Amino acid sequence: MIPLEINSPTETERETTETDLLLSVRNLCKFFPVFSRGFLKKQIATIKAVDQVSFDLKRGEILGLVGESGSGKTTCARTILRALQPTAGEVLFRANGKSIDLAKVPERDLKALRTKMQMIFQDPFSSLNPRMTVGAIVGEPLTIHRLAKGSEWEDRIVEMLRKVGLKPEHRQRYPHAFSGGQRQRIGIARALIMQPSLVIADEAVSALDVSVQAQVINLLKDLQNEFNLTYIFVAHDLSVVRHVCDRVAVMYAGKIVEIAPTRDLFETPRHPYTKALISAVPNPDPDIKLDFSIGGEVADPGKLPPGCSFHPRCPECFAPCKIESPELIRTEEGRQTACHLDRPQASEELP
Repeated sequence: MIPLEINSPTETERETTETDLLLSVRNLCKFFPVFSRGFLKKQIATIKAVDQVSFDLKRGEILGLVGESGSGKTTCARTILRALQPTAGEVLFRANGKSIDLAKVPERDLKALRTKMQMIFQDPFSSLNPRMTVGAIVGEPLTIHRLAKGSEWEDRIVEMLRKVGLKPEHRQRYPHAFSGGQRQRIGIARALIMQPSLVIADEAVSALDVSVQAQVINLLKDLQNEFNLTYIFVAHDLSVVRHVCDRVAVMYAGKIVEIAPTRDLFETPRHPYTKALISAVPNPDPDIKLDFSIGGEVADPGKLPPGCSFHPRCPECFAPCKIESPELIRTEEGRQTACHLDRPQASEELP
């Protein structure tokens, strides 16, 4: 368990109003065609990397997006930011007092919205240009969007470096002179220098040493409070997600299978896949034991089984799971689950 120095987030019980929402994702899909070899190159399959994903994100919230490798969480994050073109669905982003569907915004108009949305990448080594100084890297967004120049450009870089825990003189150095944790701080400074509303942290601490992870996570939390940021925190380390996020969305084979407030999700997971993920995380409380193991590999998004994609690995599978894909439905206040076991008639259909 990482020794984080931040308090567990509290969950709000009030209803979310329209002005509270920063992002509304509706039925988002990202499919990749697979073509045969040879001259004709016929399409022989479709990889459903993201399939009918829907969720809301409130201002100032940290939403965790978790799942095994290959579950589609990174593809989902990149599709939301339009780094990948969505196949279908809506991504309603609220900026300047109006709602904008990012999925349908023309490429020429995306540049103006980039100042409101940024990403912190997983690898702090390959995400920084080794031929540019730290100052040029951090200040590049200001140059591209023509937001500052001259002394103002320099002053904003110095201020942002200080906020992420680096010295002003570091702006004259090159990335190779820094450690992994320092390079990730540089990446954070670059992402936040335009003070965006939405930041997606894509496995932002997974490439760092355990001793450095807590420092970077605490930094992200401090910056959230200072700049009123909203995060989507993509991760596979549930021990980190538990301490950082307000809510968690669990993905499997391109679909969201459960969404719940963090405390509720970890204390009473509903979906069998969520139970398996949490069971694999060491728990410091010996009185809390959850033994729910699964075998096999993540379903191939190009060859998904009929019915629920998780049913070949699910120890609680019953007849409807092999036939019908469950929809994500609200099971109680603040929770949604995509599982046939949560349907009212499920108990009558169990063998």
